[in-house]
Amino acid sequence: MSEQTGIELEDMEIGLSAEAVRVVSEEDLELFAKVSGDYNPVHMDEEFARKTPFRGRIAHGALIASFISGVLGNQLPGPGAIFLGLNMRFALPTRIGDEVTTRVTVKSVDLKSRKAVMDCVCMADGKELMRAEAEVMVRKRRKKKDA
Repeated sequence: MSEQTGIELEDMEIGLSAEAVRVVSEEDLELFAKVSGDYNPVHMDEEFARKTPFRGRIAHGALIASFISGVLGNQLPGPGAIFLGLNMRFALPTRIGDEVTTRVTVKSVDLKSRKAVMDCVCMADGKELMRAEAEVMVRKRRKKKDA
């Protein structure tokens, strides 16, 4: 795998996985709110959030889902991959200060359509925060020109 090209379709194997670890910060929530326009007070206002069933601020679910995008785009399949879809389910809220481990694992590969299905999970403190299935278009190997 090249850092510039990522894993090519022909090298994708079921069970191949990659992961990244990231600590969720106050700044992450602020920047995500600014980019997304989602200023829901459950994410932004501690006093408001304390009165909810979560008893405090939680990170945007889409922010946590974006961690999957980071692994897909940077590691597996990596540069050149196109994120086509994501079906996700949240189990627990993510909070500021949580160290989130995001792991993606190849579930299936279709050489004809150039697509791979990835099992994805985000965890903190050994607990599953969210689980998802992502569909990704993967670059084919470039044919070498005759010299």
